[in-house]
Amino acid sequence: MSDSTSGVPGNPGKKSGGGVTPELAEPALRKASWKYIGPGIVVAATGVGAGDLVATLIAGSQFGYTLLWAAIIGCVVKISLAEATGRWHLATGKTLFEGWRSLGQWTTVYFGVYVVIWGFVYGATAMSSSALPLAALMPNGPDMKFWAVLCGLLGLAFVWFNRYRVFEKFMTVVIGLKFLVVVYVAIRVAPDLGNAVKGLVPALPDGSLFYTLGLIGGVGGTITMAAYGYWVNSKGWTDASWMKVMRLDNRVAYITTGIFVVAMLIIGAELLHSSGVALGKGDKGLVDLGGVLEAKFGAVTAKLFLIGFFATSFGALVGVWHGVSLMFADFVERFQRERKTGQPVVGMVEEVAAGKREKSLPFRAYLLWLTFPPIGLLFLDQPFGLVVVYGVLGAFFMPFLALTLIALLNSSRTPATWRNGWLSNVMLALGGLLFVVLCIRQVVDLFTK
Repeated sequence: MSDSTSGVPGNPGKKSGGGVTPELAEPALRKASWKYIGPGIVVAATGVGAGDLVATLIAGSQFGYTLLWAAIIGCVVKISLAEATGRWHLATGKTLFEGWRSLGQWTTVYFGVYVVIWGFVYGATAMSSSALPLAALMPNGPDMKFWAVLCGLLGLAFVWFNRYRVFEKFMTVVIGLKFLVVVYVAIRVAPDLGNAVKGLVPALPDGSLFYTLGLIGGVGGTITMAAYGYWVNSKGWTDASWMKVMRLDNRVAYITTGIFVVAMLIIGAELLHSSGVALGKGDKGLVDLGGVLEAKFGAVTAKLFLIGFFATSFGALVGVWHGVSLMFADFVERFQRERKTGQPVVGMVEEVAAGKREKSLPFRAYLLWLTFPPIGLLFLDQPFGLVVVYGVLGAFFMPFLALTLIALLNSSRTPATWRNGWLSNVMLALGGLLFVVLCIRQVVDLFTK
């Protein structure tokens, strides 16, 4: 969401003898077309996990449609962040980690520590979340730990042996399944359109402040937003000529996310708020909702919902296994080359586009890290508590992403044509402030429970 450009940008460059310096000319923008859509579908399938759906359900169950406006604003904030990430990759020809590295050594230390700890916690959380609906669908089958380990191993095998093109096709199927199931259930519960329209007017009922902040800042917003730029490059988009295409793709991602959020808020408002039904904590709440749906609409609707729950959780697992492994591989490759040569490294975007990162040792090493060490956490018998820890670790990352994007996209590191305008700066600054507040809140919650 950059307000600094319109139409086809041109950079006249420096004139020499009345001519234009060719290397300074901006490439002509490709026409935005639906046929190119792809990375946005991946980020939508990855970014909205089971925890996000539970948070939205609970907001709907407690406040009805009152916070619908907050969910929509949240999607606009995410459009701004993801657009800024994609714009950096395309405008500069550099990966996001290359940008972070230019801000100083501290970013390397922060990201290195963060990605290792986060991956360990998220691996167990994602496997547990994917196992819950399977255990509910087959109550007489294996226990949840079996399903969790199986999901982790399946995700590992799929990402290990496939490349971006197949991965994107799989995620398109996942998003289609999620979309159909969640929207079907929302229609099934018969939404009150009058109250839904009233929910578009900003209001803060008593006790709703942090639910509101959570809806704005939490849905579809983790490290996967930073991975968006890497998926853009993996698609083959490597320069500014793809800018219009990327922006359309990004909007599709968060409009889709917005539909998910609105649908889950409707389900919470109509099915739970009106009847006063309370859900269990963490992802267990979605299993509880399956029971409520079965009692009201029958076993078929309940099973469909659990299938959608599985698609949501397993899609997020596979998306992280691929996207964050790409980021980690880029991090390691750049760090190693800088140590060997003592010089800044260039051309990383082209290597991502060529698929070299997906075949690299760091990529596969991080895949193994996401899968095998976290299996030990599954046997602590506290899978839902892991969601809390993961949430706190994720909260630290979002302020880092928003504030570093402001620094990168307002400096000479970015070509003048593609630097932030006032609207982008306002949205990123508001997002950064929001994420700082949420981060503090989550850390306080962790140590006061």
